[in-house]
Amino acid sequence: MKLSVEQLSYALKGSFTISRGSRSHANVVVVSIEDDGVVGRGECVPYPRYGESCERVAATINKLPMPVDRRSLQTAMAPGAARNAVDCALWDLECKRQGKRAWELAGLAEPSPLTTAYTLTLDFAERMRANAAENAFRPLLKVKLGGEGDIERLEAVRRGAPDSRIVADANEGWRPGEFDDIAACMCDVGVEMVEQPFPADADDSLQDLDFPFEVCADESCHDRRSIARLKNRYTMINIKLDKAGGLTEALALKEQALAEGFKIMVGCMLGSSLAMAPALLVAEGADIVDLDGPLLLAEDHPSALAFEGSRIHPANPDLWG
Repeated sequence: MKLSVEQLSYALKGSFTISRGSRSHANVVVVSIEDDGVVGRGECVPYPRYGESCERVAATINKLPMPVDRRSLQTAMAPGAARNAVDCALWDLECKRQGKRAWELAGLAEPSPLTTAYTLTLDFAERMRANAAENAFRPLLKVKLGGEGDIERLEAVRRGAPDSRIVADANEGWRPGEFDDIAACMCDVGVEMVEQPFPADADDSLQDLDFPFEVCADESCHDRRSIARLKNRYTMINIKLDKAGGLTEALALKEQALAEGFKIMVGCMLGSSLAMAPALLVAEGADIVDLDGPLLLAEDHPSALAFEGSRIHPANPDLWG
């Protein structure tokens, strides 16, 4: 069994801005695992918010003792982007060796096309209105917010896309004292859900607030160990393979979260179709799907996922799984 690691950079169609900064490229790490001439691949997106970089993640992966399987991997590596790339590569390898699809190996029903949210990057209100108007044909828009000016941004997006469903993502950009005014605006414009309104270390504040919409844990939710502290604070969790540390843990996290009464969102970092393909298995039956990474890229993986507007078709075996 031979492991190799490659760092790639995909140009975005434009800048992508959230409350913590902007970027013009999606920087990813791709793992290839070869065994008896068969190769499995997986992609991760290291995230600086969690102390990750492409260089550090690649170095961590290269230190992994081989051979490894999915079961031993769960204890050999900590949750995070590095384990995600290796885990997904092992799933792909297993599929190729057995001549089966990933959904069969996971004991799931055959996947069907899903509708993804489309992200409107954080910007001045008028630019966000124009962006919303360009994408008003999409059934679900996710609005990036960041604090001051968010009320104007939400009102502008609603003017631009009067018929689209809207969810919002504050990316830890608010403070508890700002909640009442922004919550009233969200109700007025019909926002259905907000992701991570406060910093993860301010989660206690959520227990004292009455939310008239869904509240989704993103930065506060990584793997199954996160669930216990999310109760009575959040109503939904955002499962991302890069946080959970791979498809194996993401599927287990989804099962436990549903048993605990949480609604499910399946999201992504800014990656290619290779990163989205395994996440589509977790997204089956989710309340919100947010796997629009490839739609934001100027270039994509050669065997890219097929999109029709906001509809994502399941991956073909040439891509993954």
